[in-house]
Amino acid sequence: MSSSVRLSSSSALQPVALALLAFSLVVSACKSDYPSSSASAVAGEAKPVQLIAIREQFLDRTVIANGTLAVDEEASVSFKVAGKIASISIDLGTVVKKGSVIAQLDTTDFELRVQQAEAALQQARVRLGLDPTGASDSIDPSTTGVVRQAKAVWDEAKSALDRARQLQKSGVIARSELDTVESQYRVADARYQDAIEEVRTRQAVLLQRRSEVAFAKQQRDDAVLRAPFDGAIAERMATSGEFVAAGAPVAKLVRLSPLRMRAEVPEREAAGVSVGQSVIVRTEGDSAEARGTVARVSPVITETNRVLVVEVEVDNSAGRLKPGRFARAEISTGGGGTALLVPAGAVVSFAGIRKVFAVRDGKAIERTIVVGRTSDGLIEVTEGLKAGDEIVADPTGLVVGQPVAAG
Repeated sequence: MSSSVRLSSSSALQPVALALLAFSLVVSACKSDYPSSSASAVAGEAKPVQLIAIREQFLDRTVIANGTLAVDEEASVSFKVAGKIASISIDLGTVVKKGSVIAQLDTTDFELRVQQAEAALQQARVRLGLDPTGASDSIDPSTTGVVRQAKAVWDEAKSALDRARQLQKSGVIARSELDTVESQYRVADARYQDAIEEVRTRQAVLLQRRSEVAFAKQQRDDAVLRAPFDGAIAERMATSGEFVAAGAPVAKLVRLSPLRMRAEVPEREAAGVSVGQSVIVRTEGDSAEARGTVARVSPVITETNRVLVVEVEVDNSAGRLKPGRFARAEISTGGGGTALLVPAGAVVSFAGIRKVFAVRDGKAIERTIVVGRTSDGLIEVTEGLKAGDEIVADPTGLVVGQPVAAG
C-alpha cells in the first residue's frame, strides 16, 4: 500500500520538475545570447575622442519670432484674347523665366484679321494717292487729285468774277449778270473747301486703318501667353485643345525668391525691431540657414494677443525653401554680449533634453545643459557648463561609462 502511494507522488512531481528545468534553460540562454549594448561598449576598448574647451564668444542680441513662409508674388496668368489652346508648355512645378512661353493659341483667325486690316489700309492709302505698301502716311492735301480739280474750278470762277466786276463798272453788263457770276464763284469756293475737308477725312480714315492693323497684330501677339516674372507654376488650370475665354486663368505662377515671412514678435521685444535688420531663418526638418531682412513692420500692436506683426524678405535664390512651411526667425536687433557657445554637433537631444559628453577618469559622462540662441552652427549654453570646461566634439555612438581616450 505504501509503495503504491510513493509511486503516485513521484509521478505528480515529474511535470513540475520538467517545467522548472525548461525555464532555467531559457533564462540561461537569454543571458548568454542577448548582451546589453551599453555593457558591451563599457567593457570594450577605449574609444578615441576629441575634446574641445568651452569659451565665451560674442553673440548678437536677437529676437525670436515664429511664422510661415509665403510667396512674395502670385499671379493667375491668362490670355487677353479668346481662342483654342494649340499648345501648353508648362505643368505643376515648372520653373519659368520672365518672358518664356507658357501657352499658345491657334493663330489662324488672328492671321486672317491682320490680312484684312492690311488690305483696308492699302485701300485707304490708294484713295489718297499714296503707294499702297508705303510706310509714310503724310501728304499735302493740295497735291491730291480731288483738291486740284476743285482748285481749278475755283480759279476759273474767281477769274470770271473779276472780269464781270470790271465789265459791270464799265456798264457793259447788267447787275443781274454780275450776281450770277458771284453765285457761281461762291459755289466753286464751297466745293474747293469741301475737297480739302474730304482729303482730311481720308487722312483720318488712313490713321484708323493703320491703328486697326496694329490692333490686329497685337491680338496675334496676345495669342502667345508669356510669364510676367521669374517663378514656378503652382497650378495648371487648362489643357491643349481647350477653348478659353479672354481672362480665363490658365495657370498660377508664384515667385520663389525672395519669399515673404509673416512673423509675430512679442510686445515686450517689439521696441527693438525695425526695418532693415538682418534675420536668420530656419525651417522644421532642415538644418540649413537662410538669410533675410526685415522689410515691413506693422504700425500697431495687436490687441488680441499683444504681438507686433513683421514681414521678412527671405533669400531663396537656391530654391531650397518651400512656401507654406513653418519657420523660425532670429532677428538681430544689435548690441549683444559674450556667451558660452558650443558646436551644434556636440549637443545630443533626446525627449526635449539637451546633453553633452565630458570625460572623467577616462570614461564618458553626460552633462545636462540648457540652451539658448543658435548662430552659425553654434548653440548658446545658458546652464550646465562654464568657461574652460572640456566636452567631446563628436559624441556619435558614445554611451555613459564607456572608456575613452582623449586625442
